[in-house]
Amino acid sequence: MDFGINGQVALVTGAANGIGKAIARGLAQEGCRVAVLDRDGASADVAALEITDGGGQALAIAVDVTKPDSVAKSAEIAARELGGLHIVVNCAGFSKDSPVSSMTDDQWQSVLDVTLNGAFNMIRAVAPMLREQRYGRIINITSRAHFGDVNKANYSSAKAGLIGLTKALSLELAPEGITVNAVAPGIIETERLRALPYFKGIEERSKAGMPIKRFGTVEEVAALVAFLASAQAGFISGEVVHISGGRYG
Repeated sequence: MDFGINGQVALVTGAANGIGKAIARGLAQEGCRVAVLDRDGASADVAALEITDGGGQALAIAVDVTKPDSVAKSAEIAARELGGLHIVVNCAGFSKDSPVSSMTDDQWQSVLDVTLNGAFNMIRAVAPMLREQRYGRIINITSRAHFGDVNKANYSSAKAGLIGLTKALSLELAPEGITVNAVAPGIIETERLRALPYFKGIEERSKAGMPIKRFGTVEEVAALVAFLASAQAGFISGEVVHISGGRYG
């Protein structure tokens, strides 16, 4: 299927590794010029270089999504250097797990600042240019954790908040040709997941508990994002699409 996004400009946050990196690579393979945004500028450079080495077009930009000025500057650079902006993917996020009774203010606030506030900062920054051209695709990467997860009050709250943000902005921006959707991955096999010290101990048990008896891949998430960014998805907005192997909650 031709997604019809060849020649468009995409901006992806949290794009230096894992799911975000795969999304940036996947959009580049569809012919997009991609802004690879991450707090880790050196890793963003590597991710962008991998895209260009593969024949794609990419620009690495260091950004702190918790800082509105940094976000606005990064969006301006992306649009100026790559020739516009059509697709925005908010993938920046992380977790600091803790029981709620011992969760510190920093553990709570820092996760919300990056995961939820970071997406808000980016959408606020790019909304004027998308509105002016009366076209845009915004895709927020949430998580199955939005249903709630043990020792993840901060992360689950942030990911649930992303869904509320998605639904509110889908209503606000739809009349101007902008769709806003969320993708909720389940267990996706990433380098970070494989590096966890307890991964081997839970791998087979976790897979056995999945209706589809395996973990998802970053490429599968990237393919879903590319579809939601496509012309074919123009009547889809305000939706949360789970990619979790049939496992909910």
